[in-house]
Amino acid sequence: MHYFRLGVWTLVVGAVLIGMTLVRAGERAVENPVDTSTGDRLVAEYFRLETERLAAKTLADVQTLTDWEAKRPELQRQLFEMLGLDPLPPKTDLQPVITGKTEHEEFTVEKLHFQSSPGLYVTGNLYLPKNATGPLPTVFYVCGHAVVKKDGVSFGNKVGYQHHGGWYARNGYACLSIDTLQLGEIEGIHHGTHREGMWWWHARGYTPAGVEAWNCIRALDYLETRPEIDKNRIGVCGRSGGGAYSWWIAALDGRIQVAVPVAGITTLKNHVVDGCIEGHCDCMFQTNTYGWDYATVAALVAPRPLLIANTDKDGIFPLDGVVQVHSQVRRIYELYGKPAHLGLNITEGPHKDTQELQVHEFVWFNRFLKQAESPIDKVAVKFFEPEQLKVFATLPTDQRNTTIHEVFVPAAQITTPTSSAEWDTMKSNWLKQLMTLSFRAWPEGQSPVELRTIRSDVQSGIRWTEHEYLSQEPYRLSLWGAQPASLDPQQAKRVELHVLDQVEWEQISLWMERARQGEEAASATEKAISPEESEFHAFLQMCRQPDAYHVFFAPRGIGPTEWTRNERERVHIRRRFALLGQTDDSARVWDTRRAIQAVRSIPSLSEIPLTISSKGRAAGWCLYASLFEPPVADLQLTDLPVDHASGPIFLNVSRILEFPQAVAMAADRSRVALRFSGTESRTGWEFARTVGTLIGQRPDVGLTIE
Repeated sequence: MHYFRLGVWTLVVGAVLIGMTLVRAGERAVENPVDTSTGDRLVAEYFRLETERLAAKTLADVQTLTDWEAKRPELQRQLFEMLGLDPLPPKTDLQPVITGKTEHEEFTVEKLHFQSSPGLYVTGNLYLPKNATGPLPTVFYVCGHAVVKKDGVSFGNKVGYQHHGGWYARNGYACLSIDTLQLGEIEGIHHGTHREGMWWWHARGYTPAGVEAWNCIRALDYLETRPEIDKNRIGVCGRSGGGAYSWWIAALDGRIQVAVPVAGITTLKNHVVDGCIEGHCDCMFQTNTYGWDYATVAALVAPRPLLIANTDKDGIFPLDGVVQVHSQVRRIYELYGKPAHLGLNITEGPHKDTQELQVHEFVWFNRFLKQAESPIDKVAVKFFEPEQLKVFATLPTDQRNTTIHEVFVPAAQITTPTSSAEWDTMKSNWLKQLMTLSFRAWPEGQSPVELRTIRSDVQSGIRWTEHEYLSQEPYRLSLWGAQPASLDPQQAKRVELHVLDQVEWEQISLWMERARQGEEAASATEKAISPEESEFHAFLQMCRQPDAYHVFFAPRGIGPTEWTRNERERVHIRRRFALLGQTDDSARVWDTRRAIQAVRSIPSLSEIPLTISSKGRAAGWCLYASLFEPPVADLQLTDLPVDHASGPIFLNVSRILEFPQAVAMAADRSRVALRFSGTESRTGWEFARTVGTLIGQRPDVGLTIE
């Protein structure tokens, strides 16, 4: 395809900017302490504002029961989607197996497993009272995080919560208690973003909460096959992680008639602003595409009996958030005329499975599953050793529990278009999906960029101008312009916007500061100079190009707005973004869009062709920003990854497309040059090449791979 090649110095300095001593700059950034207080303050304020925005929307447009009933089906569909369950996986044969029984004088415990999907094993214990007649009221107990291991062998967290099943069976209930994905007898992963660096989970729209919800749905399917179970009297309970899974299944599945989630819910404010997210693994959260606060999940249980239970000193489910969720959902129960179906149980204590919590749990199920108000005269105690409740003697070789995160949410299946009309339809659909599923959290409308000039001076034969613009409150970001001192901006033939990541910022900012000091060393000389000096002089010569205006830009979290360099803190900053229905990368795409708008708002530059150049992760920000702005003349993207697993990460993006498809869309509206410092990245772009051939060559658009 045709690609207009720019001047020699652009190519030379392009190589400098992407092949310069970035490693040295990165090392400096790590070695030298940097004051990130401004960046930390800004990101904290941003989280506060975004949390308040989402909280204010929660159930705000529900005034009548008619309003709620009209919204409810779509909200439930959204929850299925955010858990990776839309569409639902096929309901395949459960293949249930009872591997043994453990006896107590009052009840038996069946040790069993079933497959919620082929190879996805669910291990559990079914507690059945002896001498019971007729179908039994049943409690489905979903376990919290309890590590029960001996000699490296996991017995499952069902062992840690056995006292609940024992109490129910001694009081005339059936109780199925199942292991969770991570802490079961076959150990999967709950901590993909928390500690495993699996940020691609966000791009795939995967959360282990979805697997837990699916296992719960299939557990109900299994219970319905058992003649001992009264299908019209099934309740759910769980604590901590199990409390969260209780919320999922109660909100999703109407077969749950009564729910008692214990220590499993609080507000976005508690998680994002107050920092509770740092105490939670990924299984506690849906992929929050639609920006929900948690009262919306609770409201989907109404009008079925719901007891929200918690202790008053729980550090990861704080009291104020629990009370607020109860207050918000109470209004929905009142619309149904069922205020007595909602309860709030607060007992004294820390984040712990206390007897006080258990007593109220038992009372609630007696009231609504047995219509009984009898006193609780037995405490919940553990009767068995872990070995007595273990399901598997040998773990199955066909298990997929340990790798289910790789396939649970399917990646996009891309077909190559065969006509221009088909291609146009694909482009349109992808852009709509990206706005709905990946960039939904962007601000609505286009507010003014409020561009203003901070300072302007001439040094080293270059006019340096710093502009500031509003990207999104509280982020007012800077653009650094560089042009020959003698150049009238209106005489420029092109404007080049350089979008910088942190490593590039470390180098470029040093060069700009050095040049602006007007040092003698800033002038190019004929004498032999070091490679680093050579790169600096190449940078100066680029900025002195007689026909170009260069603009350097660092989005939020980069350069002047960089946040903490503590790696664990950075992990939880990224997780906070996701909890708000976005990612740090999608926010930087927005910043880049606004930078484009800001550059185009400079009167002397508004009509001059715009080139955008960037490298690596920043190249991804620029690529996507270009799709949602009027076409730019040129995109120069270096070392762009071929898939989003390598970043940048946007929510759900890999369910829609990958970089070759985004490049094809960009090359249909701009000249796109892909450049690679290695050979391996040059492959994988066949889709973009094929689409280019399909739509034909035009002088103002196209793709080259260098």
